Amino acid sequence: MAQKGDQLDRESFSCSICLDLLKDPVTIPCGHSYCMSCIKGFWDGEDQRKIYSCPQCRQTFTPRPVLVKSTMLAALVEQLKKTGLQATPADHCYAGPEDVACDVCTGRKMKAFKSCLVCLITYCEKHLQLHYESAFKKHKLVEPSKKLQENICSRHDEVMKMFCRTDQQSICYLCSVDEHKGHDTVSAAAERTERQRELEVSRLNIQQRIQDREKDVKLLQQEVEAVSRSADKAVENSEKIFTQLICLLQERSSDVKQQIRSQQETEVSGVKELQEKMQQEITELKRKDAELKQLSHTEDHNQFLHNYPSVSQLSEPTDSPSINIRPLRYFEDVTAAVSELRDKLQDILRDKWTNISQAVTEVDVLLSEPETEPKTRAEFLKYSCEITLDPNTAHTLLLLSEGNRKVERMSQPQSYSSHPDRFTGWAQVLSRESLTGRCYWEVVWRGKGVRVAVAYKNISRAGQSIESLFGSNDKSWALYCYTNGYNFWFNNIKTLVSGPLSSRVGVYLDHRAGILSFYSVSETMTLLHRVQTTFTQPLYAGLCLHNVGATAELCKLK
Repeated sequence: MAQKGDQLDRESFSCSICLDLLKDPVTIPCGHSYCMSCIKGFWDGEDQRKIYSCPQCRQTFTPRPVLVKSTMLAALVEQLKKTGLQATPADHCYAGPEDVACDVCTGRKMKAFKSCLVCLITYCEKHLQLHYESAFKKHKLVEPSKKLQENICSRHDEVMKMFCRTDQQSICYLCSVDEHKGHDTVSAAAERTERQRELEVSRLNIQQRIQDREKDVKLLQQEVEAVSRSADKAVENSEKIFTQLICLLQERSSDVKQQIRSQQETEVSGVKELQEKMQQEITELKRKDAELKQLSHTEDHNQFLHNYPSVSQLSEPTDSPSINIRPLRYFEDVTAAVSELRDKLQDILRDKWTNISQAVTEVDVLLSEPETEPKTRAEFLKYSCEITLDPNTAHTLLLLSEGNRKVERMSQPQSYSSHPDRFTGWAQVLSRESLTGRCYWEVVWRGKGVRVAVAYKNISRAGQSIESLFGSNDKSWALYCYTNGYNFWFNNIKTLVSGPLSSRVGVYLDHRAGILSFYSVSETMTLLHRVQTTFTQPLYAGLCLHNVGATAELCKLK
């Protein structure tokens, strides 16, 4: 019963916030008592609401009550302390399932405070007090650990204070003279010192890498901002330029409309003036016809003869020879001229649009890993592209057919109109489409000599010079196919090529990676020649036919 009474006394004089005996006790208006520091801390957290409550009964107070130490309670608590009465530990001081428990406590164990690597025992704060005395000051105290038993040798039941470098494991002294005899052994402390140095070096390396990466992240952020600024500026400028182009076209449209309407007004005015004159002439003629008719009915011969001279005289007819001579063609030529302008603008937009797209795709802040080159024909076909030949570039001895996919060398010139893009010396033709990114196409050829090529758009078109022949300059690359095999040409340098002869040649281009490959295509694909370079402009597929009767066709692959 006395023990129960002591427990009751402890609860009566304990603070419900810290669960310890009251320190500097104060009683608040509702009658509950707390440690002065505990209730102050509790109310400090309620300062924002300006409403203060009791932690037990939740009664609220406004304004914040003034706290005065309760001298009577303080005296009673001191008296209880002198009689040996102490507050029971709070529940949070006991070890839970996840906590390290004191090895010394009996009954309900307290939370561990430190572990001793010499004693291999874990202590709570109370039982650790002896380790602060001189006899235990050389013991090594560490944070509480559940793995202290791992420091004991399972074979000899001794503390493992040594380390075997040969076997890279912790051992006890008996192990060093037994199964680890003759091994490279040192004290665990010495090995720790060595590993600690390595650890510090590793940490320095890691910290340096962190600094380097932080710099990289900062640079990347700056790059993001720079790319965004540049993109925003490009969008703004592009919109401004396209707006100017649209305004220019609208102005020209307005000018043409105004000129047409002005000319229409002039022409219509002239026609109406002539029409009015003719209408007057018709009226006059009708009047004269009526007079003549009346005269013709006159029965008196003398009267008829008297009036005839004045009535029979006619005015001169209106001069209008142009009505019968000029053909009926009005503003059709204007429509044709505007259509021609539209076609030329479309050609310019198509040609220059490739340059714009290329300029956009060439923006590559982070160089990605190069993509693997296809190996099988099925993989190549994933990159197949539809290519047609541009009639404006075709030499006059070339005949295009099959929707401008097939070309044949003729003996007589074809009736092509004059065009600045046309080849005038060599029987060559370029594709209409520009080639960027990853592309694959196939050419079926017949004849004694066909060049399958790629070239920049600015390759020379005039005359039979090396500046215009595919493969004979630094603006084109060509595989020369003939009856006995292949040659590869670039910058007027011939490279012998070995491989199975086939009438079908595959061409693979990875523009960004600078890869150009030619393949002999039959049941399998055989690499004939591969180029690794840097392409500075969009490329165009090209064909050159050296002999009459030779043909080449861009195959439909999709």
